[in-house]
Amino acid sequence: MGMKRDKALETILATKVIAVIRMKDPERLFEVTEALKKGGVKAIEITMTVPGALDIIQRLAGAKPEGLLIGAGTVLDADTAAAAIWSGADFVVSPVADPGMISACRAHDTFVAPGAFTPTEIVAAWDRGADMVKVFPATSLGPQYFRDLKGPFPQILLMPTGGVTVENARDFITAGASAVGIGTALVDRKTVEAGDWEALTARARRLVESLGGLP
Repeated sequence: MGMKRDKALETILATKVIAVIRMKDPERLFEVTEALKKGGVKAIEITMTVPGALDIIQRLAGAKPEGLLIGAGTVLDADTAAAAIWSGADFVVSPVADPGMISACRAHDTFVAPGAFTPTEIVAAWDRGADMVKVFPATSLGPQYFRDLKGPFPQILLMPTGGVTVENARDFITAGASAVGIGTALVDRKTVEAGDWEALTARARRLVESLGGLP
């Protein structure tokens, strides 16, 4: 594993959280990022559904402090992965396990978490070179699914996304997940529209502290 991938993996495993930002209006995205960082979140994913996502990643990556990761999410193909990496993305996350997308990330020494749902898909994604497998959508699965998977697949690093909240994130980790992807349960529209950055920081801190000390 190269230094860039290794560093990203180390940070994500240490904090166990990737904050997923999906916003129709990116104007306040920089304040959101700052509020999350103050709360102890160190991996922030900008999805490709955000208008001007690549420009935003480039701007955030250029101004980020040491120890903060800026990543690209909802990356569906190799070209988008390469564009995100050239824009400065430290990691790439996808809801699918496109082989070309995984290969592009490996070629550029970039942490990649492709998406899968079933045991067969999860193993296939891991075998193709995933650093961590995003289990999506995890909404209907719950923590028990991850406990069941860790029996036959102890070597595979899993990240539930969808249905993860500040309240249940710890349950997923104790059941065997290595990290969680959390979106609107952390960065909700009301808080953002109100510009209540203190509330967002407090929520982020509560989430990070709830996972502190877990293996």
